[in-house]
Amino acid sequence: MSYPGESERTTQRQIGALPFRKGADGSFSVLLVTSRESRRWVIPKGWPMKGRKPFEAAAREAYEEAGVIGHIGKRPLGFFIYEKRLKNRDFVLCQVKVFPLEVRKQLKRWPEQNEREQRWFTPPDAADAVAEAGLAAIIRAALKRDDFKPG
Repeated sequence: MSYPGESERTTQRQIGALPFRKGADGSFSVLLVTSRESRRWVIPKGWPMKGRKPFEAAAREAYEEAGVIGHIGKRPLGFFIYEKRLKNRDFVLCQVKVFPLEVRKQLKRWPEQNEREQRWFTPPDAADAVAEAGLAAIIRAALKRDDFKPG
């Protein structure tokens, strides 16, 4: 996949968490949140954090953006690329490394609860809800490989 002007642009690295839970019937659900600007469905993600390993930063983003705490996998499920719109209206190309997060607790209050919506989806519905084809592929592949368990 190529983007106009891609050769002049560098890719910024981000980390993200794919929050999931297993129901009593053995089925999985995936938690998505809306982005603050465009309100599209995304996973909790952000910039790497100094002093934290990538999976630790992903767990922190899940807490801040979705109010969930759980067991984060140390190995990424994969990565996807998207265009992030900056406040000055420019775009930056981002590569997001995605870590599985088995949700153990959903908080009543968290830092960004008034800035985003959140919703639990079946994995196929979550894959259909996200705009980024690479993220949809990660969700679908994780379901097929039974990756919905922290590694």
